[in-house]
Amino acid sequence: MKNTVIFDLDGTLLDTLEDLKDAVNFAMRNCSFPERSIEEIRRFVGNGVRVLVKRAVPENTPEADYEKAYSLFRDYYKENMERHTRPYDGIGEMLDSFKRAGIKMAIVTNKADFAAIPLCKKMFPQVDIVIGTSESVIPKPDPCGVYKALEMLSSKKEDAYYVGDSEVDAQTAFNSGLDLISVLWGFRTKNELEKFGVEFFVNTPSELEKAVLG
Repeated sequence: MKNTVIFDLDGTLLDTLEDLKDAVNFAMRNCSFPERSIEEIRRFVGNGVRVLVKRAVPENTPEADYEKAYSLFRDYYKENMERHTRPYDGIGEMLDSFKRAGIKMAIVTNKADFAAIPLCKKMFPQVDIVIGTSESVIPKPDPCGVYKALEMLSSKKEDAYYVGDSEVDAQTAFNSGLDLISVLWGFRTKNELEKFGVEFFVNTPSELEKAVLG
């Protein structure tokens, strides 16, 4: 049995779409850009908030206007990121089971660390290591965040699963050499993920728990 699980965050442990949509649309309104729907935000997330805003602004937006939109998004989201964001049903119980079983856990996310660290500290006390994007951490699918987590956990990659919900997570697992478990309650569908070669899926946190603990 493997003894380590590294999780993605948005779409895997936390449902963050509504708060991301609200922050994006606050920025869009204040820049006189068209607002975005929840389905558009669902498609745009996965590569970090800078890319999210880049995808949300109109095509060919000047760099200065993009930077203004990103600054507005960041400031709004930092103050309002907990309005609707919640763990998916069953996540807390699953993490408790992993903790009791001695599973080592970390979260490696493309969410900026200014948001990822306080959210995880409040909502997932079972997980000690949280690595978000920063100047020192290259975003996924680069494996550097996963390697950093493995080093901090004193774990080997052959003893670890990577758990995520998107094509970025699939690429991250491949790039880092970890076995992948894809969850189907997040931001991508099974059909979308199968196009990226994903083969192993779970439908609920209890299924994920069984897959890890046997």
